[in-house]
Amino acid sequence: MTKKEIAESFLMLASSGKLAKAFDTHVAADFIHHNQYFEGTRKALQKAMADAHQTSPNKSIDIKFSYRDQDTVITHSLVTKEDMDIAVVHIFRFSGDKIVELWDLGQVIAKDSPNHYGLF
Repeated sequence: MTKKEIAESFLMLASSGKLAKAFDTHVAADFIHHNQYFEGTRKALQKAMADAHQTSPNKSIDIKFSYRDQDTVITHSLVTKEDMDIAVVHIFRFSGDKIVELWDLGQVIAKDSPNHYGLF
């Protein structure tokens, strides 16, 4: 798999609640992340994602764009939940074929936005 395919596979697995498989298959043991709401460890993010899946599961994820530059992959996705749609950018840093670092940035999509171009 290419780095883009690995990043996309991670997102598809994780967003559908298959967190153990997503992490076991694609994430390095020494992984760190930069989500400001959780401790920066692999274990903390996996637990937070599992908790979120229980309380507010994703209905779908649609990866609109995916870009690679050396050991970095950036995705721009539409995440659909029961009560909102969210535009999310994930930045993955790789070492070999494993994700070693992750940033995620999300923005709830306003239903009445004056911007007719939208977020994608």
